[in-house]
Amino acid sequence: MKILLINPPRSPQNQILESAPEEAKPFIHRKLIGPPLGLLTIAAAIKDHDVRVFDMKGEYDLDPATPPLQDLTQQLLREHDPDIVGITVITSEFNFSIEIFRTVKQYDPSILTVAGGLHTTLCTEDFTDRAIDIVCPGQAGDTFRKVVEAREKAFPFQKIPGIFVNSPDGLTRTPGHTPSWDAAGKDFLMPDRSLLNRWRSTYRVGKNIETSTYLFTSQGCPYECTFCSIWCEFKQKFYQRDLESIITELKLIDYSIVRFADANTIVNVDFINRLFDRIQEEGIEKEFIMDIRADTAVKYPGLIEKLARTGLKVVICGFESFRDEELAYYKKKSPAGIIEEAIRVFHQNGILLRGNYVVPGYYTRDDFKALADYADSHRVSYAGYTILTPLPGTPLYREMKEEIIDHDFAKYNFFNCVTTTRLPIDEFHYEVGKLWLIKKGTDVI
Repeated sequence: MKILLINPPRSPQNQILESAPEEAKPFIHRKLIGPPLGLLTIAAAIKDHDVRVFDMKGEYDLDPATPPLQDLTQQLLREHDPDIVGITVITSEFNFSIEIFRTVKQYDPSILTVAGGLHTTLCTEDFTDRAIDIVCPGQAGDTFRKVVEAREKAFPFQKIPGIFVNSPDGLTRTPGHTPSWDAAGKDFLMPDRSLLNRWRSTYRVGKNIETSTYLFTSQGCPYECTFCSIWCEFKQKFYQRDLESIITELKLIDYSIVRFADANTIVNVDFINRLFDRIQEEGIEKEFIMDIRADTAVKYPGLIEKLARTGLKVVICGFESFRDEELAYYKKKSPAGIIEEAIRVFHQNGILLRGNYVVPGYYTRDDFKALADYADSHRVSYAGYTILTPLPGTPLYREMKEEIIDHDFAKYNFFNCVTTTRLPIDEFHYEVGKLWLIKKGTDVI
């Protein structure tokens, strides 16, 4: 079978950037940079077939003159002549994904179209467009493989448990329970990064001349931050990968920079200690990027020092807010008072720290001034400011549903306010953009 797996383009919607003062625009985060690790896992599940992975994000980064989405999709279909097209979908890329699926069906209605990814897991009911044949929510490596086998052998898809089949009668779940699939454990699939060689040069963060790749050491998250979709996707369960599996993958990776693509890299402290002991024993020399909570850094400063000695160079830390009442509303389970100590721990170990704040739509000019004053007195290498966004499928979405005034999924990427605001909405985005001028020296990660 010939299978084309597509990573759709990122949403270009960024009202913060459009509204910000000109002097702030060079510092504002524009896009997520990195390879589609999930699609590589799917490709590994069906490696015995003729599989092509196409990263549209990377393609448009590689050549901004790349044809418009519909033309690019038709070009891919002519080149690869697939039997099956699969797309990984997050909320902000939902519209583009539907456009691709429709283009596929217009080109050849016999091509089987399959949707997977985060949005299919949390909002399966959104995938009713008739251009979609199959929806595979959850960790879908094994499920997708069964879909491919069913297509190859002309078996009915209804016999595959736990998928959704689109028909004239609507989206229908197949009977039975999806067999357990331990994607972080015994069922882990080693990704083949060579499938992305075409776009490797685009996986570069900021002005760094070296390219970076993703590797996950765990899946899920034990915390319940109301705005986060990751713990919802995994039903608050946390899965730690086998240590030696990670070591094997690190040895195979020929990138010098590795971003641990975990919701929280340090959950099991003993595991991370042993992992970095093994990294040192094996002589693995790479630069690492991690997501680490502020309270973890404060509680385990010795561990942070050890990680810094063994390659940890950049940390992304969700400060979220400088107010305890807001942190409580987000269920962050971490007080604002520890931010200063966390910054000290990271900085004294020479770690470039990106501290992220979340800005709710109800902020007034006084609130923006208070946040600006706080951030200015707690400077980090790179401070990020995103907008509190009620992602579909999260507790925050259910709580804020009545406040949502913009239902265009393309704007659900944290750079556009989709809820009511106290300030005029253009002024709100301008104030968020202005915050990006607060930084430590001229450092930009």
